Amino acid sequence: MKDICCIGHITLDKIITPDTEVFMNGGTAFYFAYAMNHLPKKVSFQLVTAMGEKDIKAVRDMREQGIDVVCHHSRNTVFFENKYGRNMNNRQQRVLAKADPFTVSQVEHLQAKVFHLGSLLADDFSPEVVKCLAAKGRVSIDVQGFLREVRQQHVYATDWKDKLEVLRYTDILKLNEYEMEAITGHRDPHDVARQIAQWGVREVVITLGDYGSVIYHDGQFDEVPAYKPRRTVDTTGCGDTYSTGYLYCRAQGMSCAESGRFAAAMCTLKLEHSGPFDSSIDDIEKLIASV
Repeated sequence: MKDICCIGHITLDKIITPDTEVFMNGGTAFYFAYAMNHLPKKVSFQLVTAMGEKDIKAVRDMREQGIDVVCHHSRNTVFFENKYGRNMNNRQQRVLAKADPFTVSQVEHLQAKVFHLGSLLADDFSPEVVKCLAAKGRVSIDVQGFLREVRQQHVYATDWKDKLEVLRYTDILKLNEYEMEAITGHRDPHDVARQIAQWGVREVVITLGDYGSVIYHDGQFDEVPAYKPRRTVDTTGCGDTYSTGYLYCRAQGMSCAESGRFAAAMCTLKLEHSGPFDSSIDDIEKLIASV
């Protein structure tokens, strides 16, 4: 049995900033797996993904790096275009191709203490898949994909039609300042967290960009400040990097506050370059100690 199993599609990403245009793999599965692989092996990990056959090189590269990957066939690989302006907290997205949703038959034999679902689009995970996983371990969800509606390739924020059913089976929910309003209608993160907890989620993790993050659990709030990066290069994958650090620490029995600080430090180090997190545990600890 693994400590953490991340399930999600690896994407093809076109990332456009005012200064650069690059193509790379991405998605929660991609950023989570590589970030986990750069941490000390105190937590066992497995990635479950699905890609089109012609794009399978991304999986081979991961396996060469020592990442445990289960890859299912999909008719297509998800293809995202992410366009950023000078304010790197905002982006415009287009979806140029979609992958097949995950199915119960693909996940029913998995064994893990925590299943992290890296949703990219609304139909990636049905309520039946989430219910199946919840019977086997704790379920952690990054809400972003459940709130993405694709219309003529453009991505729009939308409410989550199955949220009450899915959140019944969710132990940890991560969302950002834009997603929190879409899911609850509230703008205050404290009101958001309390509402989501009433829907059955035990730990609510809200990231607020430069303003840090808020974690709600057991009726109390932990306020986690953001660490200032030396420079901001690329925010793509920062939320996934935060989830990695948070779950990595929680899997070792660390408190929500400690886990949040560790996750925030990882996120800051990721901000300073394009691609997945590639710093060391020493870099993380040094950044935490500097404040």
